[in-house]
Formats: sequence, C-alpha cells, structure tokens
Amino acid sequence: MQGRQQLNLFSFTMIVVGLVIGMGIFRTAATSARDAIEPSVYFTAWLLGGFVALCGALTYAEIGSRYPVTGGYYKVFSYAYHPSIAFAINCIILISNAASLSGVALIGSGYITKLFPGVAWTDVHKALISCGAIIIFYGINLMGLKMSSRAQNILMLIKIGMIVVLILALFFPQDHAVATAVTQAPAASAVPSMSWIQSLGVSLIAVSFTYGGYQQTINFGNEVEQPAKNIPRGIFIGIAIIIGLYLLVNLSYYTIVGFDQMKGEREIAYVVMQKTFGTRGAEIFSFFLFFGVLAYVNALLLSNPRVMYAMSTEGTLPAVFSKQHPRNQVLTVSLTVFAAICIVILFFAQTFEKILNFTIFLDCFGMVASSATIFILRKRTKHLDGTGIFKMKLFPLMPLIFMSAYLFVGTSIAIQTPDTALVGVGVLAGFMIIYFLTRGLGKKQTNTANPS
Repeated sequence: MQGRQQLNLFSFTMIVVGLVIGMGIFRTAATSARDAIEPSVYFTAWLLGGFVALCGALTYAEIGSRYPVTGGYYKVFSYAYHPSIAFAINCIILISNAASLSGVALIGSGYITKLFPGVAWTDVHKALISCGAIIIFYGINLMGLKMSSRAQNILMLIKIGMIVVLILALFFPQDHAVATAVTQAPAASAVPSMSWIQSLGVSLIAVSFTYGGYQQTINFGNEVEQPAKNIPRGIFIGIAIIIGLYLLVNLSYYTIVGFDQMKGEREIAYVVMQKTFGTRGAEIFSFFLFFGVLAYVNALLLSNPRVMYAMSTEGTLPAVFSKQHPRNQVLTVSLTVFAAICIVILFFAQTFEKILNFTIFLDCFGMVASSATIFILRKRTKHLDGTGIFKMKLFPLMPLIFMSAYLFVGTSIAIQTPDTALVGVGVLAGFMIIYFLTRGLGKKQTNTANPS
C-alpha cells in the first residue's frame, strides 16, 4: 500500500497495544501468583513475559515484511513446511483459539456471578453460563451480523478504562493494612517443593496467555509507513506501554489484596474494586467486564470461521468448510464447527486453569513453529534486503530467545500437568494422521474418477 493507506507510527503502536491487551489480566494475575513461590518470581514472570513478547513481535513483524499475507499468519506454514506440518499446526492454532475463547468466557462468567452473591455457584454453573454466551453469539452470527469497528473501539475503551480504574485504586484510600502485612511474611506456595526456576516456568504459563496477540503484527509488516524505522519503534513503544500497564495493575493487586490472598482468588479485580469502591462499585465493574468478554467472544466467532474458510479454499480443509448460506453468506459449517469445539472444550475442562494449560501448550507448538520460519524466509528472500523492508537487529538472538521461552513454558506445562501435554501431542499427531488419510482418499477418488 502507498501513501494515505499506510499506517503511521501512532496507528501501528495502538494496533500493537490493542492486539495484546485483552481480558486475561483480570484473572491470570491470581493464577500466576498461585504458582509463584515468592513475589520476586511473580514480578520476574511479568517482566520476562513482556521481554519475550517484544522478541516475538519483532520476529513476526519481519516475517510479515518478507512474506506479506492476508487473512492470518497461518499461511506462512504452507510456504515454509511440509503440507502435513502446515495442516496440523494450522488446526491446533484453531483449537487453541477455541480454547482461548472458552477460557475468556469463563473469566466473564466468574465476574457476572458476583452480581448474585447468594447463589452457590459451581464450576459447572459457570461453564453453562459461558456455553450460553457462546450459543447466543453463534445465533447472532448465523443471522449475518458483522461487528462494526465502532463496537470494537468501544470495547477497547472499556478495557483500557477498567485497567485505568484498577491502577487508580492505588491512589484511593482503602483498608489494606492487613493485606500489606501478610505480604511481609513468607509466601505460601501452592507447590512448596518447587525451585525458583521451576516456579518461574509455571508462573509464566498464565503470563504468556495475558501477553498473547502480538503475533498478529505479521499482518501489518507491509502496511506501515517507513517500515524499517516505524515497525521497531511502534513495537518498542507498544510493548513498553503494555508492560507498564500490566505491572501497575499487578502492583495494585499486590498492594491492595496481598500476595498470599491473591493465590486464593479467581475474580481478583472484583476484590480490588470491593476494597476500594465498595460492593456496588465492584458490581458495576463486573457488569462492564462481562460485556467486554461477550464482545471478545463475538469477535473470535467472527474471525476464526473465516480462517477455516481460507484454509478450505487452499485445500488444507475439506471444501465443505467454505460452504456459505445462500442468502447472507454466513460460513455456516465453519461457524458451527468452531462454536462446537468451544463448547466441547468448556465441558472437557470446566475450569479456567485447565483450559489455560491446554491453550498455552498448543500455543507453544504454534509459536515455535511459526517464529522458526524467519530462518527459512531470510534465506529465500535475501533479494528483499536493502529494499526498505523491516529487518530486525540482533538476529538470530531475538527469535532464539522467543523460541527458547516457549519451549521452557511448554516443558513446564508437561511437568506440571502431563495429561494436558499428552492430549496436546495427541491432537497434533491426530491432525497429521487426518491429513495423510484425507490426501490418500482424495488421490484414490481422483484415480477412480480418471482411470488410465
């Protein structure tokens, strides 16, 4: 793109911030604290997570500059790897996205139940509420409703506004002397036998979920003004803003709730609001948060069926996934399958922590495999060097740091929850088997239809 159609530095920076800041910060801080044996592990995990995000964003930005794609970074796989690997990784990314949607829906259901304190809510009840939200927005999408950019802007303002309110809570008077006193005592670890490094690896699982989204910078590498200058600046500024906001929110949690108390909370932001603005203020906060979650659910239900459609048109998924409703062009099969996967994951896991481990373990495959394409692209696109595209400094150190971090997190998940890791590996192997079976059947049908 040229001229006015290209993104300037400010617009690209805001895109980076918008891609990363989601709903996870309102829940994952408590999960990360539970897995940290002491505050130093906790805050190191959040700083390290930001640095890994920086390395990843720069890596994906160069991939996007060297191999511009439209409709999702999954297309890079088919260029760099064997079709079976590309198919399997593409599919587990879709499964991971479905798990992410289910996990965020559970975050929302946890907060909305706070509006009805007299009811004894269980994990099954929260899963049912999440399932209801998915079904409602599945029905809305079947009618052909498309989310407007205005709705997305409102959602972003709500998210930023809630984060700012959590930070401002630090400056309002509240009775948190007990919480502060507790943090001076040795923190009680959920798994006291873990070493500092082991604890960091497990704590990073939740942090990785919260920092996710930067990989989508791959879609903008060819659409930024003066990419060699503005892409690294935009990413550095954007990630710095995100790290600053996340650290301030975590400082608010740590100061107002207390490190030990954080470990036992799920809806931790509700506790902060309750201590600072009272029960009514916390309920208002939870109400807006739930609507933010619903918009996120709708956004993923809109985008992922389109990814499945693109994969179908390329032949990596069966042609039925590109089937559209004749009247409103809704991708009925892709939408139905994706929504069904979300619901299955909800009732397979039921709790946010189980979904979190499953999502991040699948992400580890996708992140390592996708970022590794930079080494292939650098060799195949040498002719683009010096043409004004973005080319990261400190290569290959930054992608190697990024890949090592996700290998570390994946190993931590395998050690902590081996069953989750086995399911993840089984899903990957299953998709590779499906690829070869479908290709074999396709060739057999072709030979039968065209006998020589």
